[in-house]
Amino acid sequence: MADPKGFLTTERETPKRRPVDLRLMDWREVYEDFPRENLEKQAGRCMNCGIPFCHQGCPLGNLIPEWNDQVWRHDWREATERLHATNNFPEFTGTLCPAPCEAACVLGINQQPVTIKQVEIEIIDRAWDEGWVAPQPPQVRTGKKVAVVGSGPAGLAAAQQLTRVGHEVVVFERADRIGGLLRYGIPEFKMEKSRLDRRLQQMKDEGTLFRASVDVGSDITASQLRAEFDAVVLAGGATAWRDIPVEGRELTGILQAMEFLPWANHVQQGDLDAPPVSAEGKHVVIIGGGDTGADCLGTSHRQGAASVTQLEIMPTPPEQRTAAMPWPTYPMVYRVSSAHEEGGERLFAVNTTEFVGDENGNVRALRIVEVSRDEAGRFVPVEGTERELRADLVLLAMGFVGPEKGKLVTDLGVELDERGNVARDDQYMTSVDGVFSAGDMGRGQSLIVWAIAEGRSAAAGVDRFLTGRDVLPRPINPTDRQIA
Repeated sequence: MADPKGFLTTERETPKRRPVDLRLMDWREVYEDFPRENLEKQAGRCMNCGIPFCHQGCPLGNLIPEWNDQVWRHDWREATERLHATNNFPEFTGTLCPAPCEAACVLGINQQPVTIKQVEIEIIDRAWDEGWVAPQPPQVRTGKKVAVVGSGPAGLAAAQQLTRVGHEVVVFERADRIGGLLRYGIPEFKMEKSRLDRRLQQMKDEGTLFRASVDVGSDITASQLRAEFDAVVLAGGATAWRDIPVEGRELTGILQAMEFLPWANHVQQGDLDAPPVSAEGKHVVIIGGGDTGADCLGTSHRQGAASVTQLEIMPTPPEQRTAAMPWPTYPMVYRVSSAHEEGGERLFAVNTTEFVGDENGNVRALRIVEVSRDEAGRFVPVEGTERELRADLVLLAMGFVGPEKGKLVTDLGVELDERGNVARDDQYMTSVDGVFSAGDMGRGQSLIVWAIAEGRSAAAGVDRFLTGRDVLPRPINPTDRQIA
């Protein structure tokens, strides 16, 4: 193990966030640098448990005690190798994952858990700085061609695994740049796109081909795809957003989060001087209290909103675990993200009943009411709590309901499961021979760590289908939702 007394002598420490007034002036990631010696001490808190439940919390099965021990012993290069053994893109999970591994840390039963996520990101950042991350092109080509539809984390993980074992892989993306939600759904202040771009360059150097601005199903038909490729991986994500069907929904100024967030990223990419839809000077209301809502919050702050209010229909979460969320499950407790630190108001247990417009058809307010749960678990309004909330811009961040049921899904003829996701077997193959599904498209809206794990699993299924061999890590059970 690492330091045998580390968890007794060292308190949990994480990087400080840059001062709010400074970070609101730019779009850089919000955390300050963390001293290497402090990080090594944090890694030394790992107890190398007899049963490391952090493995159970991580869908990728990351070898967490191993690379904690290696960091504590200053063997950063070997830690890099162990990290990459299970995770193609640790810089993505190190910045964006909510760390279910930490929720499952045995130390977390009665102390603060190990800073697993911070150790992960520090390992990979140093690896890039030291030049330890290099392309791994295949030694032998199979002559098989694979199409990956969607360039989010699931698609990229599948593509890299399949390229490295010798297949010719083409990744299709309908947006103008590769990266899926990593590119246009995640604000720069949560993950700077340089992290994505250097991985894409590595993949290009390995032989993966990328085709952006291609809407598969329209620009390339399903029949053309099947004719040109020996296998297809559907990794288009769960991009059908949840809406709110109340009076006034048609008013101007009410947008889905994914109609708002990408513009800020386009500005940071240098495509635009200013976004066509901005929160500048506006009273913004965000409906939805999750990560996407927080992304809208931080973006609105940086664009100079006059005020921002975030609404959540669920009650205020507890500060600590309750009996309903025992260790090692992921606890639904009250969390303050960097965006929440930056300002705005959070309202819990409220529901929107109507959007109110002005004489020009623009939204000017919401009518909201406090809610409680009845015996059947339904939300019911609390009498006498109705009120009006000013709003010039309303952003809907209520999550996604599954994959889009467009021409590609329809024309391929793949079956859907009872939740409306693309059904697949234990090898990640759909009902159509040679067509596979990975990530949110088959799982439903989930975590980035699940997307990478499923991309790797689907790649194993594809390789086995094409060659009959068993060289990639065996797939995780696609129905397994683990403790996260």
